[in-house]
Amino acid sequence: MEGIAQKKDSELETGDGILVFAVNGVKFEVPSIDPATTLLEFLRCQTPFKSVKLGCGEGGCGACVVMVSKYDPILDQVEDFTVSSCLTLLCSMNGCSITTSEGLGNSKDGFHPIHQRFTGFHASQCGFCTPGMCMSLFSALKNSEKKSQRPEPPLGFSKLTTSEAEKAIAGNLCRCTGYRPISDACKSFASNVDLEDLGLNAFWKVREPKETKLSRLPSYNPSLCVNEYPEFLKGRFQQALKLDSNSYSWYNPTTLGELESLLNSQAVDNSSPIKLLVGNTGVSYYKELQHYDKFIDLRHIPELSMIRRNHKGIEIGAAVSIARAISWLKENDTAISSSNSGMVFQKIADHMEKISTGFVRNSASIGGNLVMAQGKNFPSDIATLLLAVDATVSIATGDKHEVVTLEDLLARKPIDCRSVLLSVQIPFPEPKRKNNIIVSDSKLYFETYRAASRPLGNALPYLNASFLAEVSPCINGGVVNDIKLAFGAYGTKHAIRARKVEEHLSGKLVTVNVLREAIKLIKEEVVPESSTSHAAYRTSLAVSFLFQFLSPFLDPGFPVKDGLLNGITYSLLESQSKSLSEVSTGQMESLTLLLPAKQVVNSSRDYYPVGEPIVKTAAAIQASGKAVYVDDIPSPPNCLYGAFIYSTKPLARIKGLDFKSGAQLSKVSAVITYKDIPEVGENVGSKTFFGFDPLFADEITRGAGELIAFVLAETQKSADIAASSAVVHYDTENMDPPILSVEEAVEKSSFFDVPPFLYHNVGDFSKGMDEADHQLISAEINLGSQYYFYMEPQTALAVPDEDNCMVVYSSTQCPEWTHNAIAKCLGVPEHNVRVVTRRVGGGFGGKATKATPVATACALAAHKLRRPVRTYLNRKTDMITSGGRHPMKITYSVGFKSNGKVTALHLNILIDAGMYADLSPMLPMTISGPLKKYNWGALSLDIKVCKTNNSNKSAMRCPGEMQGSFIAEAIIENIASELLMEVDVVRNINLHTYESLSVFYKGAAGEAPDYTLPDIWHKLEQSACLPRRMEAIEQFNRGSIWRKRGISRVPIVYGVSLRPTPGKVSILCDGSIVVEVGGVEIGQGLWTKVKQVTAYALSSVGCDGTENLVERIRVIQSDTLSLVQGGITAGSTTSESSCEAVRLCCNTLVERLGQLKSELQEQTCPVNWESLILQAHSRAVNMAAHSYYVPVSDSMYLNYGAAVSEVEINILTGETNILRTDIIYDCGQSMNPAVDLGQIEGAFVQGIGFFMLEEYLVNADGLLISDSTWTYKIPTIDTIPKQFNVEILSSGHHKKRVLSSKACGEPPLLLAASVHCATRAAIKAARKQLRTWGKLDGTTDSSFRLDVPAVMPVVKSLCGLDCVEMYLETLLAAS
Repeated sequence: MEGIAQKKDSELETGDGILVFAVNGVKFEVPSIDPATTLLEFLRCQTPFKSVKLGCGEGGCGACVVMVSKYDPILDQVEDFTVSSCLTLLCSMNGCSITTSEGLGNSKDGFHPIHQRFTGFHASQCGFCTPGMCMSLFSALKNSEKKSQRPEPPLGFSKLTTSEAEKAIAGNLCRCTGYRPISDACKSFASNVDLEDLGLNAFWKVREPKETKLSRLPSYNPSLCVNEYPEFLKGRFQQALKLDSNSYSWYNPTTLGELESLLNSQAVDNSSPIKLLVGNTGVSYYKELQHYDKFIDLRHIPELSMIRRNHKGIEIGAAVSIARAISWLKENDTAISSSNSGMVFQKIADHMEKISTGFVRNSASIGGNLVMAQGKNFPSDIATLLLAVDATVSIATGDKHEVVTLEDLLARKPIDCRSVLLSVQIPFPEPKRKNNIIVSDSKLYFETYRAASRPLGNALPYLNASFLAEVSPCINGGVVNDIKLAFGAYGTKHAIRARKVEEHLSGKLVTVNVLREAIKLIKEEVVPESSTSHAAYRTSLAVSFLFQFLSPFLDPGFPVKDGLLNGITYSLLESQSKSLSEVSTGQMESLTLLLPAKQVVNSSRDYYPVGEPIVKTAAAIQASGKAVYVDDIPSPPNCLYGAFIYSTKPLARIKGLDFKSGAQLSKVSAVITYKDIPEVGENVGSKTFFGFDPLFADEITRGAGELIAFVLAETQKSADIAASSAVVHYDTENMDPPILSVEEAVEKSSFFDVPPFLYHNVGDFSKGMDEADHQLISAEINLGSQYYFYMEPQTALAVPDEDNCMVVYSSTQCPEWTHNAIAKCLGVPEHNVRVVTRRVGGGFGGKATKATPVATACALAAHKLRRPVRTYLNRKTDMITSGGRHPMKITYSVGFKSNGKVTALHLNILIDAGMYADLSPMLPMTISGPLKKYNWGALSLDIKVCKTNNSNKSAMRCPGEMQGSFIAEAIIENIASELLMEVDVVRNINLHTYESLSVFYKGAAGEAPDYTLPDIWHKLEQSACLPRRMEAIEQFNRGSIWRKRGISRVPIVYGVSLRPTPGKVSILCDGSIVVEVGGVEIGQGLWTKVKQVTAYALSSVGCDGTENLVERIRVIQSDTLSLVQGGITAGSTTSESSCEAVRLCCNTLVERLGQLKSELQEQTCPVNWESLILQAHSRAVNMAAHSYYVPVSDSMYLNYGAAVSEVEINILTGETNILRTDIIYDCGQSMNPAVDLGQIEGAFVQGIGFFMLEEYLVNADGLLISDSTWTYKIPTIDTIPKQFNVEILSSGHHKKRVLSSKACGEPPLLLAASVHCATRAAIKAARKQLRTWGKLDGTTDSSFRLDVPAVMPVVKSLCGLDCVEMYLETLLAAS
């Protein structure tokens, strides 16, 4: 840590102008540093604290969250708040104390209760996101203790409520767990938690008394809370404001005059780019490549940091954080509640809580948000909120100060860095006067609206709105005296006031005709720009929000003809009043995101400790941030950092490569291309079952996202900036046009070869069609892609070793394939390459073949330059180059009886594989497996793997199986619609008997008792109360106009096969055990199950001291030179195969030890584990055993499960809420029910992402454009089922499987189709309503297609973008 002074609790005097702060109580003095350095960069590169992870670099995932403590010397108080360390600049931390997860506890000093509870509630899988989760919760706990008005909590708990505990981590992303166990871990700290409501954990068992549970829960004592603000920082706080500008190029003006002088000084002349900042959060949205010479921190100017009430309203300084503004508006609500202002300010605060995440709101400023909206067209919520209340802003330019309306500011040209936004004035809303007299009976109404993919925020809205109206109630409804309507974020330069609509409504009684005309005008005013996605949907939202706002003022006695609305007596006014009442009385605040849920598991002691729900290995060190991932390995001396340059064109010659800026080029150490591959090597980037794919494009790039070059620099940031500044020169002259669709691939016969044995037809299709009563011919299904979104991006470190060898640390699911590819690329013997993988921060298939080129590029650069080389892909590059799930086009013809029984099905499936084969040729096999879950009578398949110029696709969790299972459901849904039958009946009649199952799956069907799906199907019907809930939903839909519910039950049949896997078990002299396996720990609990099986197998030696062998076992990292033939960690069965491999090793060891044990017993020596092992070592008994498990040829078996999901859709917005999901899944005899439960829940939630949320959007060249956390939305805690019940079925002994266990990592993903199908059912109810209004042709309604993902615009479109207009027309027709 050159240039950094690190001192523990030092009291030494520090000179003025030095950057000083504390991290976990350790004092850091930084004499000089680049002011653009982020807190995350410093922590990861210059301290030992690596728990802060770089997940996105955008403040959008929470992996980098830390807690900052800041001292206020005037109040003598410490403020504690979370921030995204990836956005926070280090210089802004002067005088602050930073706490990371390591600072809470560790394995040496003891773990914090947060770490212990995350571990015990099984809330950490891959663990990459866990430290950030812990810090979000810790900060919430810390701040709850400051709420003196709250009563003291029970011993062991905090002042947090369960709702607050859940929302504490609402901005943190997790791709593994499914969030339910994380929620339980957080709620376990809440003062109002009922421990009975918490799910499966390692502390207590179901039905144990409350006292027992309390005694076993790791105790939390807030008085012993860590992170006291260090005294050495308090003593010099006043000095800490000022940094030496010569050393840091960082300025901290403390007065407006000082700021004015600074802006006008020579130090920031026009040729010197400067940056005004508060929280630096804007860089998360606008990725800045510009280098700034000067940074001016505005936070220390009192006028910019104050909030005050004056006679006109509330004035908020521009540097005030969004979080502080929210807190002030809420806390001061009672002081101003005597007027209408309290209601307005409360709702503004409530809306602002949905902006971004808590740890971003803590840093982001009100003024910064507005400046981005004004100058960079940022889709701001704050601008829209303030437009409706006639807010004004104060601006200083030099010595000129002016106050303008926010509306005028937004219409101006962007203000430059010499102009400063000083404050925002939110006026007290005043009733409109007539002849200078206030209308006495008028009331003010204020509402805000927001439609976004995540209810709690952390997602940009499709449209936001803010309405303020003065209405005089009358017997016929309400007269609008004055109204202000603001709309924003809908695809325009800035938020607007809908002036024409305001003029139309002012002075009018709200009638249906008046409202209809207002809607016509709003559709003319709220018009997105042509390039905006879902433009018509956004305009329809404006209509919906206006309707929601004004409908309560319609004549409550409006005449409606009998029967027109099918008996609906729904009152909009009553419903809206009830909702507002709940908010105002605080009822909504007390509601938790997730309801109590059931986890039913059965532990078996047949193979103890196998079958026990023990905690996941290393979960505690993952939570504390001490688990080491590839990028946590310290950089070796002289290390270079790499970043990829990729193609943005689908098919073109590469004519050359240069950089936009010469300054960036000066920081580039080298640029590696295919030309740098050794002559004895090959252009190989990855290996699969089907051969090798190239590392770099050669003279021609064959697809957008293909790797072109690898830029090397002294830091990762410099490499990333250089790569982003690269300009690739393309030439397409005399080249064929690219193939960018599967249809074009068919036209040009562009296919990859598919081995003919990979899939088979069943029965006689023609005969089956002849037997059918009905036929659907050439129906279509289209499925898009999905990005892996592992929390840890691709990363590798290559270190040259002696004798032309190379050691590569890679975050890969397949070290062996990576090893093979590197050796082939470098042209060296494989024994010259060593690939090491300890753990992977999430994989889902994306760390299989797609991790290999990352490691190979590092190895190639290190080989050429003889220097260590590492890389850590930024999220955009990772998303663009990794490919993702395979898009498909499916055309099918199906015949069926009048009772719904299918007689024949033929499918033409076109798979878009992209430019190279990768693993795509295996998809015909994987698609056909789950597709056969129904008895189709006869099944005919024609599957083509298309070679296109799109980005290269690869295996993603359930590759092919996901699509195949959904295709089956889509067909069943279509048949039910055609026959006007209940879809559950059609599913039921087409489920397999054991006999038909054997025809479709042959030997994989096993024996008749193995087929548990019929039992699961019927058991789920009862446990999920399906018949009763279907009736309740029907009743709900009859009584609700604007919300509809749907429910669906879906089965799965999923075949898996075991693969050859090596293992090695070594018993050391003290009796501790070291295990190596071919499988890689990627969060699936492989190491945990391996430890359990090792303990079980070794305990069969039959001596004392083997009861707790699990605690004496360590599974170590994968090393391709230590254990060869490791294979690939994929397909859900690597844990089983690895367990069987170590069991074989243990059997060998037990056989050796058994002979020795008999000898010792004959000598009447006492025999326990320690003495037996000691004797074995002293007698030279080989205490290491190696095995290579090769499964029998018929190792394939079938997995069964079913799910019921219930959803509610909002017809006005298209929002879908998952109310409840019930799953029953057959795990055989689970090796670890806790681990398997986590896999089931996590897989299901990832499936929700595919079916409901994750839009994979590309441009005309096939280049991904949803390439960030801003544009690609995976599930969050507020988008999962509100009630999530899971039962793991224990189906007994299966002699052909490893200890009777079954796979669970992938199959449950398919069950998420139940959410999509339930959404379809709800939409069907909405469309039925449209038919009753006479606004939908009933003859064409049965075959509507619900796209995947069923995002809000898709749902709303099918419910009618003009449903409000239809409704009003219906009312008029009835009057």
